[in-house]
Amino acid sequence: MSYHIYGIGNALVDIEYEVTPAFLEQHHVEKGLMTLVDEPRQLELIGALDKHMKKKQSGGSAANTMIAASQFGASCFYSCKVANDHWGDFYVNDLEAAGVDSNLTLKPRRPGLTGRCLVMVTPDADRTMNTFLGITSEFSSEELVATSLQASSWIYIEGYLVANPISQKTMVEAKQMADQHQVKTALTFSDPNMVKFFKEGLDEVIGSQVNLLFCNEDEALTYTNAKDLSEARESLKKIAETFVITQGKNGAMIFDGDTFIDIEPYPVEAIDTNGAGDMFAGAFLYGITHGHSYAQAGKLASLASSKVVSQFGPRLQWHQVKEILNHLH
Repeated sequence: MSYHIYGIGNALVDIEYEVTPAFLEQHHVEKGLMTLVDEPRQLELIGALDKHMKKKQSGGSAANTMIAASQFGASCFYSCKVANDHWGDFYVNDLEAAGVDSNLTLKPRRPGLTGRCLVMVTPDADRTMNTFLGITSEFSSEELVATSLQASSWIYIEGYLVANPISQKTMVEAKQMADQHQVKTALTFSDPNMVKFFKEGLDEVIGSQVNLLFCNEDEALTYTNAKDLSEARESLKKIAETFVITQGKNGAMIFDGDTFIDIEPYPVEAIDTNGAGDMFAGAFLYGITHGHSYAQAGKLASLASSKVVSQFGPRLQWHQVKEILNHLH
């Protein structure tokens, strides 16, 4: 079986809540950031959050991207790690329902705790995440399925993996395997903290170059140490053949290997920015694996992410996907 995109990343059950900034302050949660927590701390928060829950879904950044690409019509495979607990069962079923193949059905799952991410959304549409990684912190080359990776057009690597030494090694290994088999590599920086604290680990993954890099403005400036975006984008050309810099409500800037393309934003009322970048990457990868130019793929991705921020959760409904595709034809 061949795939358009083979993704690797953390497997987390996303549990989403609506909260106030006062709640975050009261519980000493740093607003707007992704913070790793241990299980007792997460359970304490779950207790406090109990009545604020909106929804739960299989997530993790790259999983959201694979699900998005799959909804648009790309064939996707996702390598990750969940335990044989009820959260793990939930995760496996949810991935399957979204049409994404994975390593999880190929071997028995190990005992342990499946990772969970508490996504706390404030009225300003900002998202604050507290993540307990659980068994996904042991994501290793054992979870890679070489035959599926080698039979893919692209590999998509989640930047969050760099925070963990075992997973970082797996990123490097997956990228090398991709290079050996002429599979193109797309990397996302995932979070400004990954760039700030794990730059060396990311550089080792990048090696001489990646084919495509996804980052936001903040990550681009932090990584390149540049004073403005025009300086940052010149620096990024050294490590990435092509790249996308998402700019929130200002759309995105794309370098297609020759020219810079500005992608117009679609003005919307943002309710929840959780998953906007993941959605952008998924729709974009679908576009470039289905004969669209970088400019067309950027337009599709911009429209898809504008739809996703105007509702709760990182996913679109199937009918919304159809509307977006129809809109562009």
